[in-house]
Amino acid sequence: MGRSKNANRPELSAALDYARPGDTLCVWKLDRFARSLIDLVTMVDALRERGIGFKVLTGALANIDPGTADGRLMLQVVGAMAEFERSLIKERTRAGLDAAKAQGRTGGRPTVVDEDVITVARARKAKGESVSAIAKALGVSRATLYRHLGESA
Repeated sequence: MGRSKNANRPELSAALDYARPGDTLCVWKLDRFARSLIDLVTMVDALRERGIGFKVLTGALANIDPGTADGRLMLQVVGAMAEFERSLIKERTRAGLDAAKAQGRTGGRPTVVDEDVITVARARKAKGESVSAIAKALGVSRATLYRHLGESA
């Protein structure tokens, strides 16, 4: 039932494994269950083949029975819209990141130390000073110094 797709979703995999014939798998919202229309249809079909019901508790599909033809149509239409929305969000995010990069901005966390601080730390370490004392004097953590000093620490 799409195990490779659910490999990084252990709770979903556990719920799918736990469900037995006659059970109904309830999800809060459709987009929390499947990431694409293909995944949605595949998982709902697999549940139906195992005799397990499927119910969406909130949103456009609340109280829709995916076991009926019209319920299945609604499920697929809403699933396609959710996939389309996710694609738009990805496109906007990528465009924003590209625009920021074009302006010279980079993402991620700001660096704590610059090359001058590392040079000073290496010199003090070479003189025999402890990493703890160097870290305290330079205002950085020991872990940061160890990471930047490498094996020489």
